Amino acid sequence: MKAASGGPRALPLAREGYPFVLTPLALCLLALALDWPLTALAALGVAGFFAYFFRDPERQPPGGEETVVAPADGRVIRVDRVEDEDVGPAWRVATFMNLFDVHVNRAPAAGTVLASRHFPGRFLAAFREEADTANERQVTLLEVAPGRRLKVVQIAGLLARRIITRLNPGDHLTRGQRIGMICFGSRVDLYLPATCEIITQKGEHLTAGITPVARWQ
Repeated sequence: MKAASGGPRALPLAREGYPFVLTPLALCLLALALDWPLTALAALGVAGFFAYFFRDPERQPPGGEETVVAPADGRVIRVDRVEDEDVGPAWRVATFMNLFDVHVNRAPAAGTVLASRHFPGRFLAAFREEADTANERQVTLLEVAPGRRLKVVQIAGLLARRIITRLNPGDHLTRGQRIGMICFGSRVDLYLPATCEIITQKGEHLTAGITPVARWQ
């Protein structure tokens, strides 16, 4: 069983962001060489925005393994009970990420990846109810213990046109480990067994890998 990637970074920047940052920086240097100061300033501003968007700070999950942490930064827009095809009777915690949230997603609990599936779809506003089934999405099913599963669904939104995943079936994840990201702005839904104790609520702002959202019972 191999471990998924996602260890410490030499720089606090997601590796997917380097092309977005380095390209305008190169344009900035070219503009300076050609004595185009306004163009150089604009290119530097674009590079700065992308460096901010793709920031990837180190984080250490709190508490013990019985604590489930948030998979995404953002605001909770829904906490409800559903019947899920993979988890069964479940809690769903939906988190909306705006353009200014950190967009690196993290494993809410330690476990083994049972499946990681991509579904093409539409690009509706991610906060809409139907986005969870109509939009493009990446579904990751994780076995935390024998008979105990959870599911993370990365959902593309109105501006998000790319879902990045770093997982394969059989990967073993630690709690809070990086699992991918969505560019730019979107939603992540977490499905937990109905037996879990939910300790978050609608309207709370979550920090991926840090904020406790549930406890195993």
